[in-house]
Amino acid sequence: MYAKWQYQINNNWNSFLDIQYRNVSHNMYGFDHTPDLTIQRNFDFINPKAGITYTKGKTTYYSSFALAHKEPNRDDFEAGLTQQPKQEILYDWETGFTKKDKLFEYGANIYVMNYKDQLVLTGKINDIGAYTRTNVPKSSRIGIEIEASHKLNSHLTSSGNITLSQNKIENFTEYIDDYDNGGQIKIQHNNKDITLSPAATASHVFTYTPDTKWQFHFTTKYVSKQYLDNTQNENRILKAYWTQDISAQWKCLQRQKWNAILQVHALNIFDHLYEPNGYTYSYYYGGVTTTSNNYYPMAGRNFWISLKIDLK
Repeated sequence: MYAKWQYQINNNWNSFLDIQYRNVSHNMYGFDHTPDLTIQRNFDFINPKAGITYTKGKTTYYSSFALAHKEPNRDDFEAGLTQQPKQEILYDWETGFTKKDKLFEYGANIYVMNYKDQLVLTGKINDIGAYTRTNVPKSSRIGIEIEASHKLNSHLTSSGNITLSQNKIENFTEYIDDYDNGGQIKIQHNNKDITLSPAATASHVFTYTPDTKWQFHFTTKYVSKQYLDNTQNENRILKAYWTQDISAQWKCLQRQKWNAILQVHALNIFDHLYEPNGYTYSYYYGGVTTTSNNYYPMAGRNFWISLKIDLK
């Protein structure tokens, strides 16, 4: 269930309050590896969000606070009776502004996201010998998002955005399989970067519109390095990468009740080799810790065509 309340204080000030109620039930009567594992979990979540905005001329300032809850995934419940996960809780503070005029738009947003019991991979093995996510007491994401758009002339627009963030786990225990002695080795970590969370991302788009039928885009994207696990180990990373894409859009048919739009995309046009995702695995054997990094490579230069039908 969801409810929203809005109140205009005066000509400049507005406020709002959202409230969402969610009920989640998870009933498990065994699964492939453990047919006799019975789990019955029930969650009741109340997720409120409140905010206020101030508008003066072409500039709008805003601030908000939200409280959100998230149930564990199905795989998390399969950890076993002795390792049942807790719900995740997020406290989200945001403030920022936007300004719009005829040729130029820009804005910035600052956010502070504090998590309680966030579920992350630590290398810990569950009751059936599989790796499972574990609740960590405290973690956070703090950052700033900046975006701008400039209409250079009647045909050409330049727009872009950048996000800078710090993504940290306050403390957690890493588990490494010990093949020499059996069991797992525990390693304590403090104030480490969260897995697959880049500190910087950015994109820029040039849009050229020669007439009402044609539109062209040249897009550049950047993602900074990311860690494959939560240990912030420089030997377990995804390297930073740039990509460039070109696309064209042609409104090939215009009818009274529908339009047909043909789109052609050329992605990663400079054939850059990069990996946007992956995972790492470490174990102790022969008195030595060995780490295996595994990557999911992205396609090189690639193309696709689509036909879009718009009904009026």
